[in-house]
Amino acid sequence: MTRVVPGRERIQEPVRDGRLPGRARLRPGAGPILVAGGANLDRVAKAAGPVAMGSSNPVTVRESLGGVARNVAENLVRLGLPVRLMTVVGDDPQGAALLEQARALGIDTSPTLAVPGCPTGTYTALLQPDGEMVLAMADMGVMDHFTMEALQERRSHWASTRRRVLDGNLPPEVLAALVEDSRERGAMLALVAVSEPKMGRLPRDLRGVTVLILNAGELAARVARPLPDLEAVLAACRRVQAQGVQGLVVTLGPEGVLCVPGTGEPRHFPAPGTEIVDVTGAGDAFSAGVVAGLAQVPGDLPHACRLGQKLAAITLGSRSSVAPSLTPDLLRPEEDPES
Repeated sequence: MTRVVPGRERIQEPVRDGRLPGRARLRPGAGPILVAGGANLDRVAKAAGPVAMGSSNPVTVRESLGGVARNVAENLVRLGLPVRLMTVVGDDPQGAALLEQARALGIDTSPTLAVPGCPTGTYTALLQPDGEMVLAMADMGVMDHFTMEALQERRSHWASTRRRVLDGNLPPEVLAALVEDSRERGAMLALVAVSEPKMGRLPRDLRGVTVLILNAGELAARVARPLPDLEAVLAACRRVQAQGVQGLVVTLGPEGVLCVPGTGEPRHFPAPGTEIVDVTGAGDAFSAGVVAGLAQVPGDLPHACRLGQKLAAITLGSRSSVAPSLTPDLLRPEEDPES
């Protein structure tokens, strides 16, 4: 049956076994990508004119399903990759809709926790008429219910995975445990920051993290100092690498992306020109592209960054937080230009 999920296009046919309709399976033994972190209802208000702070503003509001981990998971499954989502929702209509849509897409939601009597998380953003964000507010208290006990109860769902994505909405002790386990098992682990206030959730010991994806403000929060220029950003990356992380990817908004691999020279990729319809979800699309790139070509962080920029540009031009136009064709090998 065709179902309609608020804020999403109609889903005519589900993804099964890592396949989109009409696409070939992934190579045997690749295994699912575990994506763990936040899932919520997005409310995005776009102002009709320049935003006047401290006053009432005429806006148009749309609702859709979002959350960093959930968005990353949807991007990955639309690229044809098998995905397992470990998140927390409330036992409410919003949580039910979120899980229904994920399952319809082919995402394995078996590790997800539904909390009775607790509302599903919400993310509320205010945008300027050109789509640039003014501010955002996140009510993610439901994530506090994902305790160490809940993590251990789901051990069978995550211990077998060798490709993992964690976001900073997870409680600190859960993040630390999964980072440590990834180090011990030699798993590929991408750690995605979600905001400057939540940088304190990341463990001090980052050994076991393959790549840390964050913006310049979040990096500044990590090293507790301002980063006025690219040289300062690079120096901060080196400080964080000394804490154990292999590679870092720092998004710089209109200035592009700084890629700092574990080995080799840093690379700066200018932002591709694109029309901005809505910035919501573009960062999550970028993170998903980096993860997909590393799954496609392990160890090649510059390649992963270029794929991330491609996905982010597509999402910036979409009215959805996950662009429905994403397909596995985007993972076809192509010659990477020198930058």
